[in-house]
Amino acid sequence: MNRGIAAFLFAIAGSLSYAADMGEAPLLTPFSSAAPGSTLPAPWKLTSIPGIASHTQYALVRDGDTVVLRAEAHASMSGVAHPLKLDARVYPVIEWRWKVLGLLKKSDITTKAGDDFPARVYVLFDYDIRKLPFSVRAKIRLFRLAGADVPLAALCYVWDGKAAAGTSVWSVYTDRVRVIVAESGSANLGKWVTVRRDVAADFRAAFGEEPPAVSGVVLATDTDNTGESATAYYGDIRFIQ
Repeated sequence: MNRGIAAFLFAIAGSLSYAADMGEAPLLTPFSSAAPGSTLPAPWKLTSIPGIASHTQYALVRDGDTVVLRAEAHASMSGVAHPLKLDARVYPVIEWRWKVLGLLKKSDITTKAGDDFPARVYVLFDYDIRKLPFSVRAKIRLFRLAGADVPLAALCYVWDGKAAAGTSVWSVYTDRVRVIVAESGSANLGKWVTVRRDVAADFRAAFGEEPPAVSGVVLATDTDNTGESATAYYGDIRFIQ
């Protein structure tokens, strides 16, 4: 399995397997509720994949008067995942804050070699596998036999250095992940940026149908394909009506 496919699998590993146990709630456990230097507040969980030599490092740090999550990547990848069971039609809007210190020179949303971003926010959906074509179901079952609990539909919001904000394309590895540029360029580097996205509307636009339940959120700063370095900060995340 090549590194690009692994990058996709990592983003969802460890999320769907325990999302079904969560009760419906619009709030994700806030990073601001934890102490600097402590472990991730449950049910946030570090996720990584075998075969990746270097993992992105995540730490809870103080930024101003609040605690946030810092991600530092050096030719590395890994992420943090939060399980969730949420009706996107009731709570359609996801809101988060992020801050990026620099862009990736070799990042390219259109190529496998450039499939790295200083900051990503994945929203995973509990899609019914029976609705997929047989060939797609077969591939996904092979992945799952290999131990990867692959999501059947996901939105991936990124901070990109080249593609314009609002760009929406399929992942270069799979048409089950829609990549959407939520922030672009260097104008806001080093600044906290608040993002609000209507995930229900984005899902309809990408997949042409009503969204199923949200099953998890994954944050990721990855530079394993480009071999570069990136530092990003993530604030609290919530779903709102």
